Amino acid sequence: MVSPKNLRSVQRIISLPITRPRNASAVLPSLSHKNAFTFYQFQVNLPQIKREEPSQPRWKPKGGWIHWAHEKASNTWAGFGKAPEGNWKLKVFRIGERLVDRLDYEELALKGVDPSMGPTILHLDIRGKGVEETDENKKVILPLLYPPSIQSAESSLSQLRELIHTREPRHKKGFWTWMIIAPFTAPFMIIPIIPNLPFFFCVWRSWSHYRAYRASQYLAALIKHGHVVSAPSLELDALYKKYTPKSLTSTSTRPAPLSHQPSSPHASSHSETENIELLLTRDAVPDIVSTFSLEESSASDMYRAIEQARIRTKTSTT
Repeated sequence: MVSPKNLRSVQRIISLPITRPRNASAVLPSLSHKNAFTFYQFQVNLPQIKREEPSQPRWKPKGGWIHWAHEKASNTWAGFGKAPEGNWKLKVFRIGERLVDRLDYEELALKGVDPSMGPTILHLDIRGKGVEETDENKKVILPLLYPPSIQSAESSLSQLRELIHTREPRHKKGFWTWMIIAPFTAPFMIIPIIPNLPFFFCVWRSWSHYRAYRASQYLAALIKHGHVVSAPSLELDALYKKYTPKSLTSTSTRPAPLSHQPSSPHASSHSETENIELLLTRDAVPDIVSTFSLEESSASDMYRAIEQARIRTKTSTT
């Protein structure tokens, strides 16, 4: 049995349904509906075995140039957030944080997956090269935890597969779009003192899309090779039952008659709004983080996903 202290290193995917059409059955193979939103907590990195690394030239940073550039950018951005009040760096930092909140929560979740840290067998579909299957690779199974009262084993995996299928071409397009736009920001380089923020923004968006695109490819291969197995979680189900919204508790057992036809556009919008179930609220987030020993940053990701799902649902029904 894994102790709570070590749960952060466990390889798994946690499915957290946020909304769904009212009266949708958990036994349905898929809930492909515009108002069915699910957040996924990805933990697919494998334990890294420490090996003696060959000596590298002093001019080459440890971990490679990409790792160095990522760490440099992260530290620089963190430094912006520590700038004194009124400084332009702090203003840029706050604007940047607001921009992050506006990014699709699906993109933020996907770009947190690092394919280089996962099973090497999955690189078959990413690099286009054959990788020898070892006994250790075959043993790698990533459970897809889901609440059985909300989803079934089939629907949980089907929804994840559908998300990946939808996001992969979107992020591929986003990567190339921002790469093409970046050179056109060159004129801003003539502005003294202040760095070329438009250029860095384009590069950042391109890099974010690229990571999400690669993660989508990786997860698709993960599913294809049978490494993702749906697993009901009684702990997760208990949390959903504990924090079920009151409106859902009082109305979900009374389905609206199928023959009902609203008499006006206003009634139509109201009816559609009532036919959407909110399954996950902000109140449940601290307990989810605690129960599964997640990183504190996971809470912010869940809050963002819940808020975006609420806005999307409201927008689509008005």
